[in-house]
Amino acid sequence: MKPNEFVLLIAGFGLVAATGCMEVSEKVESGTRYVITGHPGGAYRPRNVNKYDLENSARFVLLDKGVERSVTCPNIEERVTDDGRLEVVANVRNRLNRRIEVQVNCVFKDDKGFPTNDEASFKTLILGENAQEGVRFISMNTQSRTYTIRVRQAR
Repeated sequence: MKPNEFVLLIAGFGLVAATGCMEVSEKVESGTRYVITGHPGGAYRPRNVNKYDLENSARFVLLDKGVERSVTCPNIEERVTDDGRLEVVANVRNRLNRRIEVQVNCVFKDDKGFPTNDEASFKTLILGENAQEGVRFISMNTQSRTYTIRVRQAR
C-alpha cells in the first residue's frame, strides 16, 4: 500500500471513530440527519388500505383502461350445484362497434373473503361488435361462498 493511501485510510477510520454511533430514534440537533437503517418510531403503517380494494368487494372488476371502455357485465347468475360447489355465469358484453378480444377469470373466496386457492385460469373471449356472451365458472371445492370475476385485455 502506498503511504498516501495508508494515510487516507487511517484518516477515514479516525473520522468514523470520532463521529460515533447514534440510535435511530435519537434526536440530532444538526440540520442534516443520516439514518442508515430503519426510521424513528418503529414500523410503518400501511397506506391506501381501503383505496384500491375493489377486488375485495365487487363481483365484477375491469383490470385495464381499455377494457373499462369496451366491456360491461349486465347480469351475473350464481347458484350452488348439487354437490355444494359454487357455479357462476356472467354475461360479458362488448360496448364497441368492433370485434374485441379479452381474457376473463374468476377468483372464488370463502365466507370471510379470502381466496380458496381455487382461481380459474384466464379464458380468452372473442366478442363480435356489440355482442354478448355468457362465461361459466365452477369452483373446485365446497368452501367457496363468494367470487370476483376479473376481465383484462388479451395478451
